[in-house]
This record gives sequence, C-alpha cells and structure tokens, in this order.
Amino acid sequence: MREIVFELCAESIDACLVARDGGADRIELCSALSEGGLTPSHGLIREAVTRSGLPVHVLLRPRGGDFVYTDAEFEVICEDLKHLRLLGASGVVLGVLCADGSVDVERTRELVKLAGPLEVTFNRAFDHTASLEAALEDVIAAGCRRILTSGGERDVVSGGKSLARLIGQAAGRIDIAVGGGLRVKNAAAVARTTGAQHFHGSIRRIVAGPRHYDGHDVQIEGGASAQSRFIVDSNDVRAMIKNLTDA
Repeated sequence: MREIVFELCAESIDACLVARDGGADRIELCSALSEGGLTPSHGLIREAVTRSGLPVHVLLRPRGGDFVYTDAEFEVICEDLKHLRLLGASGVVLGVLCADGSVDVERTRELVKLAGPLEVTFNRAFDHTASLEAALEDVIAAGCRRILTSGGERDVVSGGKSLARLIGQAAGRIDIAVGGGLRVKNAAAVARTTGAQHFHGSIRRIVAGPRHYDGHDVQIEGGASAQSRFIVDSNDVRAMIKNLTDA
C-alpha cells in the first residue's frame, strides 16, 4: 500500500465535518464550485478551522473566469489573504497568470511572501498555461509548495500520462496534487497511471431538496433542480482513500 495525501474540496461546513469523519488529510475550502471555486466567506473559514480539526487551505479567487487579474482584483486577493491568516488557515490556494498564458511569477512571489509561513498551492490556473513544463519551473521559482492540476486536460483520466511526466519533472522539488474529475470509481486507475502521492477531489452527489413550491421547480446548471443540493458522504471519502491507497 502506498502513502497518499487526500484533500477534500469542500464548500460547506457539513462537507468539512465529513472530511474529518471520513479520514481526509486536509481540506481545500472554497465557495461556488459551480463557478470552479471562489473565495469562501470569513465565517465559513473560521468554522471550518475550528470544527474540522484538519488543516484548512483556503482558495483565493475573487471571481470566475480567467486568472488574469486587474490591479484592483489583485488587491482583493491580498486583503483576503491577510484576513484568512488571522482566521487560522493552514494554507492558501491561488493562481495568477499573465495575458500571454504564462505564470505571473512576480505577483505569485508577492503572494507567497505575504502568506509566509502558510503553505501555498498553485491552483488549476496551471492547466490554462501555454506550456505546462515552463509553468512548473515558474511555480517552483515563485516559491509555491504544491500544484493542483489535471495535467492540462479536462480531467485526471485524460491527463494521466501528462501528470506522470510532470511528477517526473518535479522530481520532489514540489508536490503535484492530482485533481479534476477524480472519482471513487477511477481513483485506483488514476493512482496507478500517475504514480502520484497527493490527490484532490470533491466527491459530491446531488440530493433532492425537502419540498417543492406550488408544484414548480426551476432547473439550474447541469440539469439539477433549484431545490436540490450537493452533499458529501463520509463513506465515499473512506472509499476514495482506500482505492488510492490500495492501487
């Protein structure tokens, strides 16, 4: 059995408690996963830190869309970073790119310095860079300790071989966390293909809401009902970790 680190991507306090009960090693905390993840509220950060007992790494992303930020947006990221330090976060997750598709090394270095000594993960902005190989070296040079990536593909299954190459290129200089479409059913195959130690997933499932109003239910993105919601089950977390460990 291999030693693995599994991080649950959580957007609610209930998911954070499930991460604890299911045996996850850490939490990436965000909001609005339907937008690819945005910075969570300070109240959620405090409760996650206080109640989960796990290291909580907070996503810093002020809006959806690309990762090329204006000066005003970058100031928001900096201010949120200052506050989450006070709230007890163990790390931050961020990604800043230049308009040409390269890593914004200068701004990333500034954020790493501001975060110190908190661990900094470069998020899946990495997958949108013009060259994954060059981006890997830039992220290392900027001082990040971890990269979250699907290997530049739409999910970790498609990006399996690319992920294996990136792990080889990193050669222990930075942790490569495999994330993006990681599921309980594909976890073992992804672990074998990539040879990775670090993994990231949300393992969400949709459940129906408690009631409907006037027999009318609005449909939202992905075909889900406006009265339905996403939950995470601790049994799924345990199954994920077992499949990754046994691979």
